[in-house]
Amino acid sequence: MNVALVVAVVLAVVLAIWQTIQIQAVRRKVDAVPTDGNVVALLRSIDERSQLNSETIESVAARVTEIEERLPFAISYVGVVAYDAFGNITGNQSRSIALLSQRGDGLVITLLTARSETVFYAKEINGGKGVEELSPEEVAAVNRALGR
Repeated sequence: MNVALVVAVVLAVVLAIWQTIQIQAVRRKVDAVPTDGNVVALLRSIDERSQLNSETIESVAARVTEIEERLPFAISYVGVVAYDAFGNITGNQSRSIALLSQRGDGLVITLLTARSETVFYAKEINGGKGVEELSPEEVAAVNRALGR
């Protein structure tokens, strides 16, 4: 008789575990249903939010494309050369600064500093070369900016 009782208890426990698992599965399915029971409205709401997300993504993609088209023209490379333009008078206070795009276009700004004044020059650069003749320091600034 003891064996029959043990078998009955084990079967009852197994049945209880199986029913608990089944109830949890049903509960998960029921929890997915909105509280008001309107599944169609929930699906419409999800669809509307999905469409808004798609429109936003398209808008951002268009802006990214526009920015990518402008990038080759933006200042991407900078090179600076410091030197003494007047022979140990000012202690390397003169500068040539190259500001170039990815295409090597831009300008070189040169500041020649003396004790009593500073002279400022700007020269155009196209394709990594000066439109006007460049000083050795300006060429060095362009080369530094382009990694040459």
